Amino acid sequence: MSVVEETYDVVVVGAGHAGCEAALASARLGLNTIIFTVSMDSVAMMPCNPNIGGSSKGHLVKEIDALGGQMGINIDKTFIQSKMLNKSKGPAVHSLRAQADKAAYSMEMRRTLQNTDNLTLRQAEVSEIIVEDGAIAGVKTFSGAIYHSKAVVLCTGTYLKARCLYGDVIEHTGPNGLKAANYLTDSLVANGIEMYRFKTGTPARIDGDSIDYSKMEEQFGDERVVPFSFTTNPEDVQIDQVSCYLTYTNEKTHEIIRANLDRSPMYSGVIEGTGPRYCPSIEDKVVKFADKNRHQLFIEPEGLNTNEMYIGGMSSSLPEDVQYEMYHTVPGLENARIVRNAYAIEYDCINANQLYPTLEFKNIRGLFSGGQFNGSSGYEEAACQGLIAGINAALEILGREQVVLDRSQSYIGVLIDDLVTKENHEPYRMMTSRAEYRLLLRQDNADLRLTPIGHEIGLISDERYNWVETKKKLIAQEIDRVKHTNVGARAEVQELLESYGSIPLDHGVTMADLIRRPELDYDKLAPIDKERPDLHYEVRKQVNIEIKYEGYITRQQKQVNDFKKIESKKIPENIDYDEVGSLRIEARQKLKALKPLNIGQASRIAGVSPADISVLLVYLEMINKNNK
Repeated sequence: MSVVEETYDVVVVGAGHAGCEAALASARLGLNTIIFTVSMDSVAMMPCNPNIGGSSKGHLVKEIDALGGQMGINIDKTFIQSKMLNKSKGPAVHSLRAQADKAAYSMEMRRTLQNTDNLTLRQAEVSEIIVEDGAIAGVKTFSGAIYHSKAVVLCTGTYLKARCLYGDVIEHTGPNGLKAANYLTDSLVANGIEMYRFKTGTPARIDGDSIDYSKMEEQFGDERVVPFSFTTNPEDVQIDQVSCYLTYTNEKTHEIIRANLDRSPMYSGVIEGTGPRYCPSIEDKVVKFADKNRHQLFIEPEGLNTNEMYIGGMSSSLPEDVQYEMYHTVPGLENARIVRNAYAIEYDCINANQLYPTLEFKNIRGLFSGGQFNGSSGYEEAACQGLIAGINAALEILGREQVVLDRSQSYIGVLIDDLVTKENHEPYRMMTSRAEYRLLLRQDNADLRLTPIGHEIGLISDERYNWVETKKKLIAQEIDRVKHTNVGARAEVQELLESYGSIPLDHGVTMADLIRRPELDYDKLAPIDKERPDLHYEVRKQVNIEIKYEGYITRQQKQVNDFKKIESKKIPENIDYDEVGSLRIEARQKLKALKPLNIGQASRIAGVSPADISVLLVYLEMINKNNK
């Protein structure tokens, strides 16, 4: 019997947020690429929250965009409300978050995929990977079709052997009732890949016409919307925005949940997978935060052409009747009609310690992996991994050096380093607190940090790269100017200072000295700055931040320089840790298993102590002397 047999450079398995970025990156770098999805309806689907961005996640989207990815562009075209979070805090934690029109977001990404050169979108279930002599050779689908390739990127999300649960109802489906992928896991295990079983969950969707919004607090978007993509014209995103709403659970809600915990598959032992610590179900919140008498709930529209409202903060796997009972205790939801039940979903994923920081499997050359399949959670975490995996799959085929972003360069670097070096026994979620150098890794300077790298890769145009380089020069020039521009105690100066409640001058200072005052900033001083050039808003913003936080930035840059020294100490690929005397057994086992590329990465492995690192440094120094 004859079967379909085709050849591509790169095969991407899965068309969620990771798969889309992987396939687009590969295709845009000139590689003939095919992307498989179990359903065309699942392309860039948002099975859970209807938004992109948020605390730390907004940083990831900005970085994806700066490297030449698609997520930021896509949400700028399909958002229905946008808000900058944490504006009362410093710029390091400012994070953009946009409500999406779910259907529009998915359709816009599908349109992008189908109109990208070198890219084929195909609905089929991949059931096997084909490995020959330790290297990937292609994939086989459930129908028996064979697709030969030089690289494969696995982005299966939450679909592998997925099952959805609420109460005693168990459905062997992927998210949103879509088909699960039931066969690929066995092929991966047969090829020596270690698998985990994780879970996540989602709240019910409520018919908006059954909600009493008068009992809730209306939440508006920003008056002036900031786009996610550095390529989006800010004027194009100034749209009429929809409202979200805020309400709360209460003690009655919590009583119902506590009385029915034995009916929750999470507490009755039916659920086997480990859930995300930082995105708990409402059952978890009530049990673990028993002292709290209420929890915030955000009522968010799923799109402009649907009445479905997402009940943010109330994911659950409780039975259907309990869901109705508990939702009806919430102010504004007394008569709520459920459109889609809340449910938990279990799925197979990998232990990401099996990956290099390039997201290539250590034991199978040409096999890459990205997204929730790597044990992470969230659309944004998935997309950035997919982008890096797709880039590196293409670069390996092209014979070029692969890209590894370190912890001092980006949130993406922090996320991937955490996944591949640390023991993650639950879905990993990005947080600003995970980034040691977060003052340098702001979302507002993602283009300055990463666009040159995106240009070198080949995903950023010369025009865009040249603007970023020009921007850097303008920022440096303007910082130098304001540091050397003296301001005297003139009447107009004193008047301006008084208008902002700032202490009057009794001697001359520089313009930079005034910018550093908490109540002032670069733009507020414009009326007294006669030599001030006409600069783009993005330049002015960077000048203000760099001057205001100069002391902190300088201190953190020194920390980065120290970090770089450790990261630059490479560990030979062929090192035999059994020959390194005085290494503890646990450290030896961990180093053998994880194969760190440098001393910095080795120092972050659980079970490797500072003493072990000292021993390793002495050994490497000895090798270097012997090789000279």
